[in-house]
Amino acid sequence: MHSTTRPLAALLLAILAGSAAAADGPFSQFINFGDSLSDAGNFPDVGSPLLGSNPTGGLRFTNRTGPTYGDNNVEYGGQVATQLLAERLGLTSLPSTPLLPQLLTGNPDGTNYAVGGYRTDQILDSITGTSTVATGGLSRSRPGYLVENPQADPNALYYLNGGANDIFQLGSRPITMAAAASDLVAGVSALAEAGARYIIVSDLPDVGSTPLGTLTGNSAQLNALSDQYNAELEAQLRGSGANYVLLNSRLLLEEVRADLAQFGFAADINQNAVCFSGDSCLADPTYGRTGSAPAPDRLLFNDAVHPTTALHRISADYLYSIVAAPWEISRLPEMGQAALRAQLQQLDQDLMAQRGRWQPVGEWRIQAGGGYRSPDFDGYGSGDGDSQSLSLSLSHRLSEQWLAGLSLAIGENDISLGAGESDYDMRSYLATAFARYEQDRLFADFTLSGGHLDYHDLQRRFALGISERVEKGSTDGQVWALGSKVGFNLMQPQDAMQFGPFIGANYQRVEVDGYSEHGERSTAMTFADQERDSLRLSLGLFGDLALSERTRVYGEVAREVEREDEDPEDLRMSLNSVPGNSFELPGAVPSGDQTRFSVGLTHQLATDLALRANYHYRGNDNRDHGLNLSLSWDL
Repeated sequence: MHSTTRPLAALLLAILAGSAAAADGPFSQFINFGDSLSDAGNFPDVGSPLLGSNPTGGLRFTNRTGPTYGDNNVEYGGQVATQLLAERLGLTSLPSTPLLPQLLTGNPDGTNYAVGGYRTDQILDSITGTSTVATGGLSRSRPGYLVENPQADPNALYYLNGGANDIFQLGSRPITMAAAASDLVAGVSALAEAGARYIIVSDLPDVGSTPLGTLTGNSAQLNALSDQYNAELEAQLRGSGANYVLLNSRLLLEEVRADLAQFGFAADINQNAVCFSGDSCLADPTYGRTGSAPAPDRLLFNDAVHPTTALHRISADYLYSIVAAPWEISRLPEMGQAALRAQLQQLDQDLMAQRGRWQPVGEWRIQAGGGYRSPDFDGYGSGDGDSQSLSLSLSHRLSEQWLAGLSLAIGENDISLGAGESDYDMRSYLATAFARYEQDRLFADFTLSGGHLDYHDLQRRFALGISERVEKGSTDGQVWALGSKVGFNLMQPQDAMQFGPFIGANYQRVEVDGYSEHGERSTAMTFADQERDSLRLSLGLFGDLALSERTRVYGEVAREVEREDEDPEDLRMSLNSVPGNSFELPGAVPSGDQTRFSVGLTHQLATDLALRANYHYRGNDNRDHGLNLSLSWDL
């Protein structure tokens, strides 16, 4: 938003554009339309010489970085929320139409079309018409984004905010809030029709709950206009045909005001009445720029209407928590897949250890064991975890060639994901019916699996400024699979070494029920059902070596090729506090082709009792290590 009371004084604020990428994400670029709340520096910083060392050459509407907070070319302003978000996504948010050219700043024209003072009709122009930046006799225009790019980038993340200047300029340009919202929604629709798939739209905070509203005594009237704008924005967006996220920044600020100390702000002052810079408002005597202990992070507002960088950081964290949520939640199906694959790999190891040493025809064999594994996920939504499991298998020798049985397993699975180290717990209950055929040097395995997944403790953690927030939920899931494996021993059955190739196929389907996080805070979300299919074909080699009459070592190596789509899947979700708006955002990249390796040792303690241990590895960018120990005996 852009205050009309002191527009030139606001030009004294400047900040350094963020360019370092702190994290990665699924988006190709970040494209921003709006007003001063997200302006990346289109205006010159009049506190800096044109040929100075400011690498952005531009003004942004928040406090300078300090330590003296002077209007100079050394202490730039902090980043605004959209810049911070872009930086965390590994992207940039440079001004689209800076008045200072690249020759002076070193920066090309960027993708941040937000300009301080823009009304929603001007924001629409920056999309479908012409974007103009003008001040102090300087003026520059650039074709709107869709004029230069008739086909919108479908993999970009788009952000729009506006509405405040339509309210502030009502005296000179009367307009209804319905018309103001209509202009912003027209921009959203135009982007969607041109191919934009991921659009974030900010609601309008209470513009009366600011030092400007307090100073003028117009808080109630300004907030009533904010109410009207938000109601129109919400209603009209439903008919836009776009996939959009409607933020609840207004509620977020209410939550901050309700517990100022938690977020580092001074709780013993009226934050709506004071500011840091003293620009068109009362500078706080303690924490203001000329106060006894200047500290902008202790205040909500830098000037009459613009927030300090501390509030921008909270807003950026809020945005990132929404964008990053599907990267973590989309791992829940993979947790179920990984648990079942671990059980099947353990079963495969057990059958390998028994090759040529089955119990007599008509007899039973029971095996009990325990295992530990450590999954590791790379990329955005990265993290690691651990899993402990107990298993019980019962097999029956049907004939000379056939063995059949049932394997049961229960596991406790935990993964920690993301920058906030979110914690997701899943208890798995798995059952696999299996059969093996052996005839001379040929063998074949067949498995049919099913199971229940109990996601009993899902804790999504993320930062909100200096504070941390945790949103909790729980849900259930189901998994089933069908697999087969055929191998051929190249050696003679009586040889001490057994060796040969095998091929295999395994189909898995995981379903995770949708769930809602508790409560209706601004950050609580609801996630839709998820389904994940996997068809893996494998080709590998097995080996078995008798070290003595009672001890053998065995193992295999294989390459698994994923035949289902390996691209990230969009996850549908919604904010609990914004009814009627559900949207899709991209999830994490699923595990694709992998190489697996295993080695085991079996020792016959007695005629009918054997001890086995094995290690297995499966991985590419995502990895899974595991250890198992089991004891089997013939009944």
